[in-house]
Amino acid sequence: MIEELLPASVVTVEAYGQDGADTPLYPEEAALMSRAVAKRRREFAVVRSCARRAMEKLGVPPQPILPGERGAPGWPAGLAGSMTHCDGYCAAALVRAADLASLGIDAEVHGPLPEGVLPSVSLPSEAERLRRLAAQRPGVHWDRLLFSAKESVYKAWFPLTGKWLDFMEADIEIFVDGRFRAALLVPGPLVGGSRLDHFEGRWTTSRGLVATAVAVSHD
Repeated sequence: MIEELLPASVVTVEAYGQDGADTPLYPEEAALMSRAVAKRRREFAVVRSCARRAMEKLGVPPQPILPGERGAPGWPAGLAGSMTHCDGYCAAALVRAADLASLGIDAEVHGPLPEGVLPSVSLPSEAERLRRLAAQRPGVHWDRLLFSAKESVYKAWFPLTGKWLDFMEADIEIFVDGRFRAALLVPGPLVGGSRLDHFEGRWTTSRGLVATAVAVSHD
């Protein structure tokens, strides 16, 4: 599902249900999960299993993936990547840093956001667009899709800046053809000698999930 949203240079590995749940952790990873509940430990292990399989596909020896600042995964030198997990699904996407400047992926259960959440994660302009989209395609939970898109944007933003990006600092326009555009409302990162003012992304729904992805090229 994630693979279709990203350039061919990106390697993706997905796991559904309990796939990979018995994957052992490296000692330093296991230490981080010593007090975590079973669900959290399982998701932590499965998504890292996906990431290590992606490393192998890129010819990189599997190794620990430890969370760094703000929980961002620490990738081996020369790689860029992103991970996501939700109920029944985990995925990792990796690419050689020479091929992309950054990427972000997110998956969510395809259902409405909890009551009262949308106003805290959306701008008035975004909420108005969601109302129009709902009239066009009522079968899509556009509020959940917007939330997922903002997560993917943040995951692509953070490795380039090392800074937090608030939900209200990116204005996302979603298109029914599977694209979205995130206009940055704060100064963007420098990539390839130019300062970015927006990110481009893609989205899909499948198997009860909604998924989004952002790939940032060096150009």
